[in-house]
Amino acid sequence: MSSLKVPASVPDPYEDAEQLKKAFKGWGTNEDLIIQILAHRNAAQRKLIRDSYAAAYGEDLLKDLDSELTSDFQRVVLLWTLSPAERDAYLVNEATKRLTASNWVIMETACTRSSDDLFKARQAYHARYKKSLEEDVAYHTSGDFRKLLVPLITAFRYEGDEVNMTLARKEANILHEKISDKAYNDEEIIRIISTRSKAQLSATFNHYNDHHGHEIIKDLEADDGDEYLKLLRAAIECLKTPEKYFEKVLRLAIKKLGTDEWDLTRVVATRAEVDMERIKEEYHRRNSVTLDRAIAADTSGDYEKMLLALIGHGDA
Repeated sequence: MSSLKVPASVPDPYEDAEQLKKAFKGWGTNEDLIIQILAHRNAAQRKLIRDSYAAAYGEDLLKDLDSELTSDFQRVVLLWTLSPAERDAYLVNEATKRLTASNWVIMETACTRSSDDLFKARQAYHARYKKSLEEDVAYHTSGDFRKLLVPLITAFRYEGDEVNMTLARKEANILHEKISDKAYNDEEIIRIISTRSKAQLSATFNHYNDHHGHEIIKDLEADDGDEYLKLLRAAIECLKTPEKYFEKVLRLAIKKLGTDEWDLTRVVATRAEVDMERIKEEYHRRNSVTLDRAIAADTSGDYEKMLLALIGHGDA
């Protein structure tokens, strides 16, 4: 299909598009071919495949995948095929809908993406939904949740390594004072965790630990029935050690009575190209079983094949 000569080592997006079109033809969809192609292409390559598919057939690959696939397999393939920015916009929009509302997905997106990635997600949200991501988050949340989530989702943190140690000591003491007073919704706590760079926060949390004798996360475990406090604690974990946060989400998703496929799908699709190797190491360390074994034991069919292909994505 393509007149361009493409080196053998680089997948030809027109060839991939043609193979995907073939996978949809006939009586049954060729799911194995879809996995073979899409699970082994990075974000830039998947974008080229979508563009090539539209150019060759005048059709939207995402719409064809949506109509040809079903269930959990459909969801993981669609999430994976979206660009990271489109995917984040979609997940946050879904998290603001009544039946799929999730403050956790909003927080997770806000705290584990780079400033640039979060900005691109907000642009993608404008393009797809014709409104701003933050207006939807603000409208669909309330009280302390809104007070925390809106600044987090609109943050544009400095991404460099420079750290002000004097400031770290000062703000560690502010955090300790507010947490000791159980003023978990204090504007100073929210200001610090929603504006400081991750490097600066790391220094602040380290000083908190060294100076006050225990980790900030431990001091936020006092009132376990408080949903806002749980979210605040998770936000700090996401900013501090995202692989530990994602390991826990995966562990709970897999160990539930009946796997939580939405959480499992979301984490695998969003982290496969980011920090999946660290998450896998943390999972193995924490559970004495590898993540691929845990997934294989708890899922089946094409959904299982796609998840396993994605968590090995970094090795592919």
